[in-house]
Amino acid sequence: MGTMPTRIAIDAMGGDYAPSQIIQGALKAQEAYGVKALLVGDHQQIKACIHHKLNQPLPEIIQAEEIIEMHEEPLTAIRRKSKASINVAMDLVKQKEADAVVSAGHSGAAMASALLRLGRLPGIDRPALGAVLPTMIPKKTVLILDVGANVDCRPKFLEQFAIMGKFYSQYVLGTSDPKVGLLNIGEEPSKGNDLAVRTHQILQENNQIKFIGNAEGRDVLSGRFDVIVCDGFSGNILLKFAEAVGDAVLQMMKEELTPGLSGKIGTAILRPNLKRMKQRIDHVEHGGGLLLGVGGVCIISHGSSQAASICSAVRSAKEAVENGVLERISSNYQPESIDVL
Repeated sequence: MGTMPTRIAIDAMGGDYAPSQIIQGALKAQEAYGVKALLVGDHQQIKACIHHKLNQPLPEIIQAEEIIEMHEEPLTAIRRKSKASINVAMDLVKQKEADAVVSAGHSGAAMASALLRLGRLPGIDRPALGAVLPTMIPKKTVLILDVGANVDCRPKFLEQFAIMGKFYSQYVLGTSDPKVGLLNIGEEPSKGNDLAVRTHQILQENNQIKFIGNAEGRDVLSGRFDVIVCDGFSGNILLKFAEAVGDAVLQMMKEELTPGLSGKIGTAILRPNLKRMKQRIDHVEHGGGLLLGVGGVCIISHGSSQAASICSAVRSAKEAVENGVLERISSNYQPESIDVL
């Protein structure tokens, strides 16, 4: 008997290009990674978007009668719309009918739904949204968290982010001994605002992580750090700037390499190198961020995600499930006895 495929509940109605692109990404992931896609949303709309291949199993459709719109206040909406697609998807994980959730819909609603339905892991005060970025060292990435779940933070929250990030980096990204840094405006322990100074102290004293000091903006992609922690306000700005830089580099490459015959010849010669470079800097390759600290695997993708990005998000969810990230955090996390405010 073969092992049961990883079951991914996908919010088919969430995102700028839902449901068509979400569904195509789910089908692509089902074929590429052998997962079982559970498409959550309006049955008729989903069915109309499925272009089935004969050699591919049909995805399962789970009816959800409501959608949370981008303009709605998250907490109010998820409480008022119990049958919204994101709520139904989270309930599948809670009831162990799915192993993970992927959503490109309202990120605030996804986080609120995860907290209310899946709860927090023991000892975790605030979940953090993590994002993986490339570095200047080939095949090496850096995990940034939080990138948007918590705009205002306390030092103990960042300490928890560091510990969760360590386990994710170690068991999913394959880093043997993750080096942790704190995003700051200078290397010295005394630099930065009150949050940075106090957080530096408690990270330095925590024996569960390998803290190597502050990370300035120029250090983020250097490859020196494996995990960098920050509040969600700074992290979200950093993430979106990094994505914009990646998009700008790709656009400049297209503009500089395509004009004229020589450009076409050069592009043909460099195509394998250019493809590898695109894979390193294109945020589509990572698909979304893992919400660490809740009692289930939840990947929150960009609202503008199309099929390729959703496929990558499903791959990330599968890796998190198969590597037992939640179990490893729960079994290894040791809350400090003294609460540092």
